[in-house]
Amino acid sequence: MKMRSLRPLASLLFFLLLAMGAARPGDRAQNYLAFLGTYTEPQSSSKGIYAYRYDAHSGSMTPLGLAAETVNPSYLVIHPNRRFLYAVNETGDYKGQKSGAVSAFSIDAATGKLTLLNQVASRGADPCYITLDRTGKFVLVANYTGGSVAVFPVLPDGRLGEASAFVQHTGHGPNAERQEGPHAHSIDLSPDNRFAFVDDLGLDELLVYRFDAEKGTLTPSDPPYIKLDPGAGPRHFALHPDGKFAYVISEMQSSVTVFAYNGAGRFLRVQNVSTLPKDFTTPNDDAEIQVHPSGKFLYASNRGHDSIAVFAIDAEKGTLTLVEHVPTGGKQPRHFTIDPSGTRLFVENHKSDSIVVFNINAATGKLTPSGLTLQAGAPVCMKFVAAE
Repeated sequence: MKMRSLRPLASLLFFLLLAMGAARPGDRAQNYLAFLGTYTEPQSSSKGIYAYRYDAHSGSMTPLGLAAETVNPSYLVIHPNRRFLYAVNETGDYKGQKSGAVSAFSIDAATGKLTLLNQVASRGADPCYITLDRTGKFVLVANYTGGSVAVFPVLPDGRLGEASAFVQHTGHGPNAERQEGPHAHSIDLSPDNRFAFVDDLGLDELLVYRFDAEKGTLTPSDPPYIKLDPGAGPRHFALHPDGKFAYVISEMQSSVTVFAYNGAGRFLRVQNVSTLPKDFTTPNDDAEIQVHPSGKFLYASNRGHDSIAVFAIDAEKGTLTLVEHVPTGGKQPRHFTIDPSGTRLFVENHKSDSIVVFNINAATGKLTPSGLTLQAGAPVCMKFVAAE
């Protein structure tokens, strides 16, 4: 009887912890820590993950310096309890294995410093994307060169356990140079935590897996994938806040494909739009895609045109209408992020070692430079966590 009476309290405490977690769009908090993932490649001045203190009210960013020295922490995710940060180490050789690594860190909320808890093999070369499931119990990773995805349990002390799931993709696309094999580029979870969506650039597929949130396993859904255009090279995925529409940005095609989503792992293609101006003919690779927390706008980054394409979203159909192209003020905008208040967009210009901040017009979605530019070696990915 005593054990049963404690269960409702335990459940309440668990969901309270989630509610206090990593920064989410629309949070009312004003003070945040911002962590920046980078490439520590030979030509870069970066040594790992950097921290900033961010005031969402004033827009000020105070550099806190190097949070943790680690190799190529290109993509980050923060646990909903705000105590842990996880990063991929995008390499092809980890302890003699043809694999990258996944690192677990504890967060010092007072200083922004990170302490390494442990590191595990990612099970494939060049892991480039990482996410947490909705319960915070599992980390999911996409290995680009390895062409695979893996799941790792989060232990009670924040460390990572050995992989609970691993899936090796097979096949190739029509582009012999860039699609000679599978290249898993992202992995995301459905709002109900039942499905994992994987963009594979090498296969021109959006793969759909059933995710078991108790065991941390992945099994192919029915259907197991959705084909994109041949040679498109799907890279990243974004789901509309209402859960009815999904958007895939294709790196090689420089496009966004719109899908209607039924909430049960099935997608119906609705639209495909270019992220480039019609008269632009220089080579370009698309990179990041995000939907504004209001659900009214979608943003996509162009590397080559070096711009952010801004689209308005039709609330009923989910379709996109181009609003504008905005220069990013730097080269190769590999990633960008919308701050937790939804009022600013931070663009990480990988090849110009800069982070340029834009103000977001809440009525039109348009971007205007805020005047704030931060210098950082080979910046890739920024994530926020509430500091109060």
